[in-house]
Amino acid sequence: MGSETVVLGQKVLAPDTAPAPASTFFIFGASGDLTKRLLLPSLYNLANEGVLVDDFAIVGVDRVEQSEEDYRAYLTDEVANLPGHLDTEGETWKWLISRIGYVAGDFEDPATYGRIRERLERRRQQTGNAVFYLAVAPRFFATISEQLGAAGLLKEEPETFRHVVVEKPFGTDLPSARALNRRLLAVADERQIYRIDHFLGKETVQNMMALRFGNGIFEPIWSKEYIDHVQITAAETVTVEQRGRFYDATGALRDMVPNHMFQLLAMTAMEPPNSFDADAVRTEKTKVIEAIRHMRPNDAIGAAVRGQYRAGFVNGQAVRDYRAEKDVDPESRTETYVALKCFVDSWRWNGVPFYVRTGKALAVRRTEIAIQFKRAPGVLFRHLPTALKPNLMVIHVQPDEGVSLRFAAKVPGRKVKLSEVEMDFKYADYFKAAPSTGYETLIYDCLCGDPTLFQRADTIEAGWEAVEPIIEAVSGGEDEVQFYSAGSNGPAMADVMLAQDGFQWLPLERERR
Repeated sequence: MGSETVVLGQKVLAPDTAPAPASTFFIFGASGDLTKRLLLPSLYNLANEGVLVDDFAIVGVDRVEQSEEDYRAYLTDEVANLPGHLDTEGETWKWLISRIGYVAGDFEDPATYGRIRERLERRRQQTGNAVFYLAVAPRFFATISEQLGAAGLLKEEPETFRHVVVEKPFGTDLPSARALNRRLLAVADERQIYRIDHFLGKETVQNMMALRFGNGIFEPIWSKEYIDHVQITAAETVTVEQRGRFYDATGALRDMVPNHMFQLLAMTAMEPPNSFDADAVRTEKTKVIEAIRHMRPNDAIGAAVRGQYRAGFVNGQAVRDYRAEKDVDPESRTETYVALKCFVDSWRWNGVPFYVRTGKALAVRRTEIAIQFKRAPGVLFRHLPTALKPNLMVIHVQPDEGVSLRFAAKVPGRKVKLSEVEMDFKYADYFKAAPSTGYETLIYDCLCGDPTLFQRADTIEAGWEAVEPIIEAVSGGEDEVQFYSAGSNGPAMADVMLAQDGFQWLPLERERR
């Protein structure tokens, strides 16, 4: 960009920030919840930042027969009611909505892709670049990709790109994930496929590498010699809502662990890459997931706790039993909560337990990575009434992104008395960062052709390999689902799992100092 600036409404793009290349952004599932709740707000935020150029366009693709004017009116009404209050009367929304088109058609009908090709042909004077975002049910991932390939829409010409963005869940087990990868790779190159995980769009997750590898004080102690254990939490207050049919066939283990949770684990445990090149970073993350110890089915019983929420109260609102939710089997054994004890069999992490938990209808919404260090020798303070607490670093992924560090300090006075103190860094306070959905970075990277924060085929399959024994144990009926009240911290057996090792979970309901 040199010293140039790009103006959009009242926003000016900083000279060191390149705008995304001109392209057409096709959204399959244009009338769905993901589109209106996350994709449109993210594109709005990108437009407001000035990183979308005048030749950028969005085309919704869905089965609903409607005109482009009707679709634009629908989107305007929907996003106006979202939390965050997008200004649908402002210049940014007017700029964005004027660039939104619509193609009606069935995802399995070749004629739909003919209309998409015509749309691209009309756009060719501006750009031949295209992103195809599959915001659809997983059963359509391969079908849409194959139809795009058959229509020649994934063929790249010189100086153009064609990218396919695939949402999760990527498969329901190892065989289905492998089958999906084979079908996608039959019509597109690996570099064209962007398997998205929105957790990786969070600033704090991206900051993991900067935190570890950009500071001389952290990396030397980031190992089994100094770290006692690691806790990774992704707690949600929401229930299954209207997704009962999908969720009852999937569950928390399949929905969250091979992708979200293992990606957070990999970012925590990875070795320093030799560069920030996408493949260098993704290779180190894949090595971690491949090194996760594969449990035998019998081992999985003692190292995994599955829970299911019962009636209770979340944020003062009554929540009914999971089994009473719409489209859920009244005798369902599907878990809405899962806690796992994992080991990474590498030189750096040998013997260090990684505890992973995720669930719905819990007390608070919180995603975090907690690094508990080993206790300091207590001989100097053995006269104190209570033992020294271990140092603790917590990387807060959401909702309040930041990092906190707990350590001991002497209380002022003549006697030696120690107290816990906490240093707390919040992105919003320090950088005055505006709230984001987490998708902005990922969409921008996809438009710019940077796959660093997206998963490769081998990473996906390694994650499924690690959870296969647990899935086998569950399908064999060898474990029992534990019940927990909605609005609680989860099932009691999850606490027992850590207590057996002499640890305890960080409480979900706690204040940052």
